[in-house]
Amino acid sequence: MAIAEAKLAVLTAQLPETMPVKALYIGERIDTRGLETGDAPWGVSPLTLPFGDSSVGVLFRYGVVVLFNFNVDLEQRFLEHVAHHVTGPLAAPEVDNARLQVKPEAEAQTDLAGTIFVRNLTVECFQLVADALGKSLILAHYETRIGGIFDRIEPLAATLQEKGRAGTHGNTLMRLIGDVLLMQHRMVGRVETGEKPELLWDHPELERLYLRLSDDYELRERSRGLDRKLDVISRTVETLLGLVQNRTSLRVEWYILALIVAELALSIYSFLH
Repeated sequence: MAIAEAKLAVLTAQLPETMPVKALYIGERIDTRGLETGDAPWGVSPLTLPFGDSSVGVLFRYGVVVLFNFNVDLEQRFLEHVAHHVTGPLAAPEVDNARLQVKPEAEAQTDLAGTIFVRNLTVECFQLVADALGKSLILAHYETRIGGIFDRIEPLAATLQEKGRAGTHGNTLMRLIGDVLLMQHRMVGRVETGEKPELLWDHPELERLYLRLSDDYELRERSRGLDRKLDVISRTVETLLGLVQNRTSLRVEWYILALIVAELALSIYSFLH
């Protein structure tokens, strides 16, 4: 801890008054344990690594990295360093940008330009800002995916309204249900978008900063909105799947009835001749 504090003091002295912050969603999962064996991390929950002379990277298991004061070259080197520990990497990472400014006299807040104001820099401050940005980015990713699912469901519902039938195959609906369940699992089990970060238990003085960031990025509202949309999608798809299965069952019953009639016809024909 003393080494980390010493490095932080050196880094803080070299940081500009305002630094760029960049959040990247690079893959489905990051093996953060595999990265703990290199340079001594400043923290492991989430994993916080110093990089270069005046840069800090924070990594989350759900596939997001948040970079503080990185230029293009350092960013490329850091992502190459992390790449071997990423599962399901994205061809084009999703990105969100912000700025962090240290103002000892200012209250914790953000402005319309996306600048986050903090009173001082600590490891926990980096982690807390990274937590808010990471959750905001992953929520944006799921909002886009859910929008795509709604676009796929809308023509199915329109066909049901116009023709009185689902107009699709059960396999398609089963895949939609799988997408919904996977998103719910990741949001609740990995990202915990509706939960406060654990570090607030040990550093309650940072709760004001987190609450402000949570409000500014609307983390709870967006998480609840996604939950409601996922619930609507789940119920809609289950209804359509039930209709498809009923139609299939009815068709099978007609096939069985046709076979019975054919067998009776053959029996009568054989009896008459």
